[in-house]
Amino acid sequence: MRALLSLAILAVLATPVAADEPGLGETTFFEHCGGCHGENADGDGPMTEILTVTVPDLTTLSARNEGTFPWLRVVHVVDGRTGLRAHGGPMPIFGAVFEGDKVAADAPDGTPVITSARVLAVVDYLETLQQP
Repeated sequence: MRALLSLAILAVLATPVAADEPGLGETTFFEHCGGCHGENADGDGPMTEILTVTVPDLTTLSARNEGTFPWLRVVHVVDGRTGLRAHGGPMPIFGAVFEGDKVAADAPDGTPVITSARVLAVVDYLETLQQP
């Protein structure tokens, strides 16, 4: 019953997935994340000079997680509406910024996720940048 209810909610909230639009993740990253995380997502963006927190190198997320990209955790951090403030609070809540393009997806472990298509596109883009 719970699974059926989850599927019904996802069907109602889901809109056509734009997350697979070519270049959407990269473009969104450069426009909204690159200022802090850097053009190459390695934590050396131009805003780091004025920030009071260390900006993480996003190309080493897999390496810091035993070789596995922490997809669901990254979605939660980028979306920001889950209450997880992994960056201590200064990171913008992009789930609210990207309001209006909600999509449903399944995390690698099967957990249903409802977030912005642009959040998913950024997360998928970050996964392609992972260094060994």
